[in-house]
Amino acid sequence: MLALRHTKIALLAAAAFFFLIVVLNNAVFDYPSNYGFVQHVLSMDTLFSGEAQRWRAFPDPTPEDNSYWFHHAFYWTIIAWEAAAGALCALGAWKLCKNVKAPAAVFNAAKTFGVYGLGLTLLQWFTAFITVGAEWFLMWQSKSWNGQDAAGRMFMIFGISLLLVAMKDEELPD
Repeated sequence: MLALRHTKIALLAAAAFFFLIVVLNNAVFDYPSNYGFVQHVLSMDTLFSGEAQRWRAFPDPTPEDNSYWFHHAFYWTIIAWEAAAGALCALGAWKLCKNVKAPAAVFNAAKTFGVYGLGLTLLQWFTAFITVGAEWFLMWQSKSWNGQDAAGRMFMIFGISLLLVAMKDEELPD
């Protein structure tokens, strides 16, 4: 069905557009705010459990501190991860668009970049935010720096998108 193919293209294009905005916000337009989020999560400075698990923290750095680079490196890794996922989704949308009326085998094969892009973002939300941020750095304990709900929401959006995009397409009717 051509409408389903168009939907898959639109979902990948929407994901690519989302990541373009996210990367621009994180790297260009609002670096200090979003960096502050990472800094507080890694510092573990707003936990309700106090000091019990703070041995895991990378404390709030200063330029003289040896851990200063770590917060920025961690943040730039997130940004690069988002940029890579967005580029793969954009390439996937382009490849599907180029093959929208192709035989099913060709269209299905053209999904590779999009599947990698959506898979990469699922790994990011699950690994970096839900596992490392929420569980290792106990982000879930913070009232002001808890991104667990947003991470779960993003994981669901991109997970559902991946299921739809990866779903095998049949031959188009004549």
